[in-house]
Amino acid sequence: MAAVMELDGLELQCSCCLQLFAEPVRLSGCGHSFCRGCILLYCAGRPRAPCPLCRCPFEPQHLRPNRELAALLSLIPRELKEELETLEEPKACGAAACNGLSSAGRGRGEKEYTSQIKSQIIKDFCCMKEYVERQERNTLMFIEQQQKAAQQKIEETIHQLTDIKAQTRDLCERQRYEGSPLTINKITLDEKLNVVKSAVEDLKRKLEILLLENYAQHLPPVHPPDLGQEPSVSSSSPESAAASPEPTISSQFSQWADDVTFDPTRVHERLALTAQNRRVMVSSHPSSYQPSPKRFCISQVMCSQGFSTGCHYWEVITKDSDGWAVGVAHEMIGKRDKLGRTEHSWCVEWLGPIKQLSAWHKDQKTLLDKDKPLKVGVFLELQKKTVSFYSISDREMLLHTFEISTSDPLYPAFWLYTLERNGSLTISQPNSR
Repeated sequence: MAAVMELDGLELQCSCCLQLFAEPVRLSGCGHSFCRGCILLYCAGRPRAPCPLCRCPFEPQHLRPNRELAALLSLIPRELKEELETLEEPKACGAAACNGLSSAGRGRGEKEYTSQIKSQIIKDFCCMKEYVERQERNTLMFIEQQQKAAQQKIEETIHQLTDIKAQTRDLCERQRYEGSPLTINKITLDEKLNVVKSAVEDLKRKLEILLLENYAQHLPPVHPPDLGQEPSVSSSSPESAAASPEPTISSQFSQWADDVTFDPTRVHERLALTAQNRRVMVSSHPSSYQPSPKRFCISQVMCSQGFSTGCHYWEVITKDSDGWAVGVAHEMIGKRDKLGRTEHSWCVEWLGPIKQLSAWHKDQKTLLDKDKPLKVGVFLELQKKTVSFYSISDREMLLHTFEISTSDPLYPAFWLYTLERNGSLTISQPNSR
């Protein structure tokens, strides 16, 4: 039984032999295609012959291979080809074979081929549905496991707090029973509380990194400010900031403290902003920021706030990163300019792999014989044209002071070492003494 197969209107059978095309060629005049052997046999001995279908004249020496049709035929499964070939009637050569094709045979062949295609499509879509459902189950299972682990960690923390509370109560009762004044070992209690506090902070940080690493594309996008508005440039200290994402400490510079936040329009796409734009973290996936012509092409970020007069102070928690730079820069710093390597940027930099602290300006390095700061304070005195960097612990320890050679507004700026490692910087708001 003859079968006529079509795909998007393209016939896959030679009109001469009624078989699948073998080495298809295209006529130069009308563009109809035939098997090379069939059309050469049809026009044998004639320098010019009419097309078997439309009678348009053509010359055998001008036949052109139909590579598109040959490529399409190569996609038909071998099993389907063999089945179709067994159903075909014996070959007929020349135009007479075309005239003898039964319309009933064509209809049956077309239905059989359509049925084969439908069956294959149904089978493929079943496989795709199974794959999607399996991925959905695995993802939900992973989320549930992480939720249980987090819940278990919280329960352990609550249990530790309960034990501490019980120990404190027992100690108070024992001191009261013995009639002596209450003398709690404050150092021991503080150590236990610090352990619990550290565990809670570690859990919080790990959960945040886990969400960013595994579900960054599903988190709500960070909405940057209107690109038509310029970042604010202030000449005096703003009001007190909202609640800080990290514990705060008192500082002699608190009277000049500013509420600074990272700018979503000036941050590399692989740096994610969290905690009301006060924490920047390395992410495995690009964040869903809106397009910005000022976006950095290196692992760098600037703040939205700039300063042109007065004194200004802010602190940055650096303990969660093994490589960073903290500094100030002119607004026009290039998208590929690293902090401290230009005329109008100044910074201190820590490189964990070589355990080196240094100060940078105009691509000149000054080595600093200091340990890694866990928190860095930046004090900008625009009247004196200086910027000073401090290591913050129980007190402020001066790391380095630069003289500033510009009168343009300066912005807090930061760099994170390599996008291949996890790390974060957090802006912390100091309290007044």
